[in-house]
Amino acid sequence: MDIIMTILLEELTALDKKILVVDDEQNIAGAIAYAFRREGYIVEIAYDGEEALKVAASFKPNVMILDVMMPKLNGYDVCRKLENRSGMGVIMLTVKNDIVDKVIGLELGADDYMTKPFDLRELVARAKALLRRMESKPEEEVQLVEISDLRLHRQNRTVQLNHTALDLTPKEFDLLALLISHPERVYTRDELLDLVWSMDYAGGTRTVDIHMQRLRKKLGDSYQHLLQTVYGVGYKALRELPE
Repeated sequence: MDIIMTILLEELTALDKKILVVDDEQNIAGAIAYAFRREGYIVEIAYDGEEALKVAASFKPNVMILDVMMPKLNGYDVCRKLENRSGMGVIMLTVKNDIVDKVIGLELGADDYMTKPFDLRELVARAKALLRRMESKPEEEVQLVEISDLRLHRQNRTVQLNHTALDLTPKEFDLLALLISHPERVYTRDELLDLVWSMDYAGGTRTVDIHMQRLRKKLGDSYQHLLQTVYGVGYKALRELPE
């Protein structure tokens, strides 16, 4: 019964979820789009990086399926230039089965990575899993976290600082939410990889440090000190801003 209910809920959830497929190979883009449309998703296609940025701005997809090797702008450049990433997951596609390429993509904010050729069923399954992770809101977790002028809303996945919205990637949001929801709790880098990335990340713990650097930069001079490095161990958040 639980399995049947899960399938039914996924089918209902797909009705209002949007997928943007970005690939310069029209046959591949079409096949991916067809696979998602069969599952009930709303799908748009872009055939190069520049078009992807324009479509993403207006279409506002929940998940972007993004090829790396494309004309005009490659997938890495698209990741760098994406605005308003909060609430949008990215799965990158490439023909290169190279650990360095995977590290680059994931450190730029991609949530998952698949090497061509791949099984369309696995791609759809990974997108569904990504959507579940993005939408999971355990009842025991506080939905609104406030520290001075910093406000984090779990339900709509937004962060405001001094009444101004911060443009965080999904991973930056998850990292900040975890730390400030459990102040003074020290997390090792391996724990953060497991809890935030939910996978055995091929790039190692270096990606945690890179995401922390970017998150602190977005928090600005005053609030970056809210996130503390525990040298030789990992990171923690303070209960309040240091004086």
